Amino acid sequence: MKSKQTNTCKDVILVSMPWSLFSRPSIQIGALKAYLKLQFPYLNIAAHHFYLKMAETIGYKLYHSISESTWLAETIYAAMLSPEKLKTIEKIFYREAGVKPLFRKSSFKELVSKVREVTDVFIESINWNKFCLAGFSVCQCQLTSSLYIIKQLKIKYPDLKIVLGGSTFAGASKEVFKLIPEIDFVVKGEGELPLSQLVHHLGISNKTNKIPSIKGVISRESIENDNSDIFYQMETLDSLPMPDYDDYFNLLQTFGSKKTFFPTILSEISRGCWWRYAQRSKKIKGCAFCNLNLQWDGYRSKGYSKVVSEVDNLTSKYKSLSIAFTDNALPVKESKKVFTQLKELKKDFRFFSEIRATTTMENLKIMRDAGMSEVQIGIESLSTRLLNKLNKGTTAIQNLEIMKNCEQLEIVNNSNLILQFPGSDKDDVEETLRNLEFVAPFRPLRQVNFWLGLGSPVWQNPQQFGIKALYNHPLYTDLLPQNISSIRFLIQAYRGDLGYQKKLWKPVKQRIKKWKMEYESLQNNSFFEPILSFLDGRDFLIIIQKQFNNKTLTHRLKGKSREIYLFCRHHRSIIKILEHFAELPNDKIISFLRIMVDKKLMFDENKNYLSLAVQK
Repeated sequence: MKSKQTNTCKDVILVSMPWSLFSRPSIQIGALKAYLKLQFPYLNIAAHHFYLKMAETIGYKLYHSISESTWLAETIYAAMLSPEKLKTIEKIFYREAGVKPLFRKSSFKELVSKVREVTDVFIESINWNKFCLAGFSVCQCQLTSSLYIIKQLKIKYPDLKIVLGGSTFAGASKEVFKLIPEIDFVVKGEGELPLSQLVHHLGISNKTNKIPSIKGVISRESIENDNSDIFYQMETLDSLPMPDYDDYFNLLQTFGSKKTFFPTILSEISRGCWWRYAQRSKKIKGCAFCNLNLQWDGYRSKGYSKVVSEVDNLTSKYKSLSIAFTDNALPVKESKKVFTQLKELKKDFRFFSEIRATTTMENLKIMRDAGMSEVQIGIESLSTRLLNKLNKGTTAIQNLEIMKNCEQLEIVNNSNLILQFPGSDKDDVEETLRNLEFVAPFRPLRQVNFWLGLGSPVWQNPQQFGIKALYNHPLYTDLLPQNISSIRFLIQAYRGDLGYQKKLWKPVKQRIKKWKMEYESLQNNSFFEPILSFLDGRDFLIIIQKQFNNKTLTHRLKGKSREIYLFCRHHRSIIKILEHFAELPNDKIISFLRIMVDKKLMFDENKNYLSLAVQK
């Protein structure tokens, strides 16, 4: 039911600050604007993707390099927030920047000065007196920039109500109002319903102390019967309107022709994580390291027809075919229908999505045929022992299989390998090193040193992972004003086996470096060509194995050898293999499998076998 017009509440402004990725609109403020417009059609809902203007001003390459590193990004506005810490912050900036020449062309102080100038111009360009509420979505890399602007706004416009939301403040409590007095409200969890209620009550009275307690909203003056920690979210995502990205694209159109580009549009199929939701009875819910789902209760997904309609309408409206799905975990049942129907739209889509390692070859092919060109798979480890500790619910052989399938389908696989996980041991490392020898034909994984996320299962159960003490990452103290740095923020630190883990995983880091170098060398040509492939001759098979030493090995498999190899394109247990080829002696089959593994043409794990070559 839409709210009736009132004269008290003026308009609402939503802002996304640097250093969000400049090449895509903010789905947070895009979704909120669309929902608020639906609820309050008489209000002007302004959405400012200010980070895009910042990128255009300082240059896209420089902006992108800054936005790639959380701590590097936070230093710029930190220098404005805490000028007394300038020398310390400057040291952090250059340490995080490393040897990148882009950061040596101008000094840190010049960069800070330029960013301050652009931000001040942005503040002065808006009549903030028009608005009864200013909302800021504060996610990764947006903490110091958001704190800086709200402090400046409160100095100039003390009556302007400020509300913060986003993942950075997912763990916020009433303490935040004592330490950051410029904040009037914090939305915890999903934003649509709490924010619309807040706007409604501001329409009744613009005095904060007359705002009643709202589920999902924390305020300094909320009544004693506070229910802000109760999730207040949509029962179904099908009632959500399509995100409104007009402001982003309108701003982009004001840039000169040399500064225009085709943005990636963000879309969502689901919210939450079904893997986490499926484990409610267990102590560890979801992946042990993950804190991406603090703002949702349960798992919800849109109907496939709504998803297809939204993608079609978004790409037609904004004239871009690049779509990134923001889901933490695509719905298993709906995905097949979604991508089957997306293909039928006959648009040359370029999709990106995060997917589970359990995604089948059939579903992956459907995604590829619809336009899936890049994925991030929840691989995280090549050791099944460590995957169990991570509570991934997957195995190393499953990870190798989907890596191979991406290579087969020419889908770019930008996935991570977590190193230095607390509680990992020598056996985890040895298994990883062994299995790294078999993934050489596939696109290398990105090594990521474990970092502790606020609210993650590791953070909630520290003793189980050998952690003795938890605290904010020390860089918050270096970057933030003293009163603010005591708030619990997303990136945590701990006392435990850090030194041991760093030493333990050193051989893996060295092996990954070699893997990347060899893969890049073997792929150093104008077109993609698999490193390990096969040609099928109907009754024989030719396997082509490119090697780093400029040699190429060929292997010919005939008759039943060919059939066994093809049978194991999907990983099979030894029992299934022996049953399928019951006419052959068991010892001959086992001997053949051992030869294939020794030659790195197959991978084995716990008496399961996977053929590694992809079909040319």
